[in-house]
Amino acid sequence: MPGITREEVAHLARLARLQLTDEELAHFSGQLDDIIGAVARVSEVADEDVPPTSHPLPLTNVMRPDEIRPSLTPEQALSGAPAQEQQRFKVPQILGEE
Repeated sequence: MPGITREEVAHLARLARLQLTDEELAHFSGQLDDIIGAVARVSEVADEDVPPTSHPLPLTNVMRPDEIRPSLTPEQALSGAPAQEQQRFKVPQILGEE
C-alpha cells in the first residue's frame, strides 16, 4: 500500500485550516500512514460472521422506574431560600439577558 505523501498531508491541513511546518508535514505523514495501515489490518480481520458491535459487553438500561414518593412541599423547599419568585428559587442574573 502506498504511503501518505507530504502533499496529501498538506492538502488535508489546508482543508482543516491548519498551518504546518515542513517538520510537522513529515511527522504527520508517517503517523497517518501508520493509522491507515492499522485500520486496514482491522478490516482484514473482520469477517462476515462477526456482527458489528459498539461495545464488547451487552448493555441494558439500569435506570429504575419513576415512582412518586413523599418529598418536600414547595413551601418547605423554599423556606430557607434568600429570595424566591413564583414558587422558584430566585438567583442573581449572570448573563445580562432579560
